[in-house]
Amino acid sequence: MSDAYMSTPSLTSEQRAVVDQPANALVVVTAGAGAGKTHTLVRRLDRLVAAEDLSAGEILVLTFSRAAVRELSGRLVRHGEAARNVRARTFDSWALELLTQVDAAGDWPSKSFEARIRGAQQVIDDGLADDLYEDLRHVVIDEVQDLVGDRRELVEVLLERFDCGFTVVGDSAQAIYGFTVKDPDQRAGETNRFFDWLRATFQEDLVELSLTENFRARSEEARIALGHGARLRSLAEAGEDKDEADYKELRSTLEQALSFGELDRDFAAAALNEYEGSTAVLCRTNGQALVVSERLHEIGVPHRLQRSAQDRAVPAWIGLLMRQCESSLVSRSRFDELLVELPVPEGATPDELWRLLGGSGRVRGNGLDLGRLRAAISTGGLPDELTAQPPARLVVSSFHRAKGLEFDRVLVVDPGPLPSPAEAEKMGRVVDPAEEARLLYVAMTRPRDELWRLEALEKQNIRLDKATGRWGRFHYQRWMRKGIEIIGGDVRTEQPAGTHDFEADPIEVQKYLVTEVRPGDEVVLERLHTTAIGLQESPPYLVVHNGRPIGVTSDRFHGQLYRHLKLGRGYEPERWPRAVTGIRVDAMETVAGSEAAGANAGLGPYGVWLAPRLFGLGHFIWDKADQEEDAGVEAR
Repeated sequence: MSDAYMSTPSLTSEQRAVVDQPANALVVVTAGAGAGKTHTLVRRLDRLVAAEDLSAGEILVLTFSRAAVRELSGRLVRHGEAARNVRARTFDSWALELLTQVDAAGDWPSKSFEARIRGAQQVIDDGLADDLYEDLRHVVIDEVQDLVGDRRELVEVLLERFDCGFTVVGDSAQAIYGFTVKDPDQRAGETNRFFDWLRATFQEDLVELSLTENFRARSEEARIALGHGARLRSLAEAGEDKDEADYKELRSTLEQALSFGELDRDFAAAALNEYEGSTAVLCRTNGQALVVSERLHEIGVPHRLQRSAQDRAVPAWIGLLMRQCESSLVSRSRFDELLVELPVPEGATPDELWRLLGGSGRVRGNGLDLGRLRAAISTGGLPDELTAQPPARLVVSSFHRAKGLEFDRVLVVDPGPLPSPAEAEKMGRVVDPAEEARLLYVAMTRPRDELWRLEALEKQNIRLDKATGRWGRFHYQRWMRKGIEIIGGDVRTEQPAGTHDFEADPIEVQKYLVTEVRPGDEVVLERLHTTAIGLQESPPYLVVHNGRPIGVTSDRFHGQLYRHLKLGRGYEPERWPRAVTGIRVDAMETVAGSEAAGANAGLGPYGVWLAPRLFGLGHFIWDKADQEEDAGVEAR
């Protein structure tokens, strides 16, 4: 064993069988929860480079989330030898890069995730990517059980178009993204469809292997759900449409876990703050995760809310770096000097950060080209490793967003019984009992040591708003709205804070953002006007931190708030909340806006500065007259 692997486990015979396949092999690996999949893939990539003589540019590695990219890339840097320069990417970032290379004028950054996936599929199918990938020799894809709809079709076209080997890894017992296919009939046929396509397309050339041993769970309580995996896997592979029995069995298993009770101040704060390992609180929906996050803030428990896989945030240190550079080209020595004073990710090395920032031709000669770096920020072209959320000791997440993650201790919020068909229709949901069982299985197989059960949350008035796709606070009176979810992109980034809708020294605002604003801090959205300026939008709102404006809401938020408050086709909102409370700072992010506005504000020539990224399930505060009118209507 080489020095790079001295601190890692030896390969099992199952893992060795995967690692030792030749570069032209067509390999599909069924890997159960905690089966050492990432460790196996790192060793597989190392062998492809060292023993099969592939270069990093001849290997394409795709996965679903930035967290998975960060984990795989970190393992390659720490433990990889020959393959440490192989780059893993999410489907979204790879599709965007491909489309930008083939059709730079297509304005792909402004289009939706689904549109980019479909666009990349069409580009490959039409042969427009043939020259770009003429040297492609091996494709590695993680979590292939979740390839459904457009993403499945993209990967099928990719593997058929290029004559190369592949290693695809997945577990049908953890297939949980069927819900992204909106058509119920089509959704029913997506489970295990990619595995069926592989077998039909490549037939006897396909090498099928399995990883069955669990390395994650280190205690009996952490292994409590593992026994359900074989049945869920067999049902998914058989395509059988079962009733609620498997979901009920898994929920009964969850009830055997130790109860954490409720998130009350006396016990929960101490139990969560004093635990030395990593903890996750997992919820069935993002709406429940927002409620849990709110309660944790109330009892003084610092934590991080898990973002979606497509939610990109460029870290603040990149913008601060660009602000301090004296020329458009930054030498490596100057780069290293500046990094010493910047809030770079813990454990990141100058070599690693230079490599990530300088990718895709952003290093010109001996220097980092800030103009090209600025373009990558504005188009979403930075590597996933740079835009992934940093690690946290306590994470609150939905079941879906926790996929692929693991923690020392996991608290699963009891998802309760499945809704009846009538209840599901009222909520606008299509309930698939088999997928719900797999989803609960995923949540219950995240812990290394401890699995706890949290009592079901009261969520009667927290619902997904069909008009906006955001979670909202509702009232039993249909016409009343009590709050709306705040998400990334709700703060204006086209101009620096202090130059639009409120006047302040932009340089001082930037300094305040760096020195005084921290993740988890509470902010208030305060209405600037009582009436909207444009059609089909709300008035703008100031983002206020400890009494000081630090930003203003975006046009997108104004349109979303309008739609949230528009109760019907013939109704036009005339009243707007005076304030929205319960909002928190997720992170300080680097944004790219108007270069002219940035230069005029004294923030440099690149149109790059910092802005707060917000989250939370807000509470509406209405003017007194509006509250009295609502009370009168309710009384009648």
